[in-house]
Amino acid sequence: MDDSGLASKVIDKMYFNDAFSLWLGIERLEEYQGYCKLKMKVRTEMTNGFGILHGGISFSFADSALAFACNSYGKHAVSIECSINHLYPIHDGDVLVAEAREKSRSTHLGLYEITVTNQNDKLVALFKGMVYIKDKAWEI
Repeated sequence: MDDSGLASKVIDKMYFNDAFSLWLGIERLEEYQGYCKLKMKVRTEMTNGFGILHGGISFSFADSALAFACNSYGKHAVSIECSINHLYPIHDGDVLVAEAREKSRSTHLGLYEITVTNQNDKLVALFKGMVYIKDKAWEI
């Protein structure tokens, strides 16, 4: 199996068992080892009292991209530290794209940067995630 095939098989297993990502309406656009690109449309029930996207939703969207990218090698990986910068407000009806890119990966640690852009290709959030890579392989 080639690297992209392994990545897709692992992400399939994760995605179809991830009730929250499915509730978010996440669509997978592209994936390979160390990389994942997702799309999501903001719905009214995702907004907060200010009428903008709840920060927890944008964090979760970026976190899903992180999870898929860092597990794409076939080893279980979990986040150990994450942060997000919300750069611009996100509104109901906006279409977001999250791109997770691997910046560094060793035997047990990985660092990822996730950009979140809107339908105008404007950077609206920047997420950074550090993960711990376990010895356990995904069963696919």
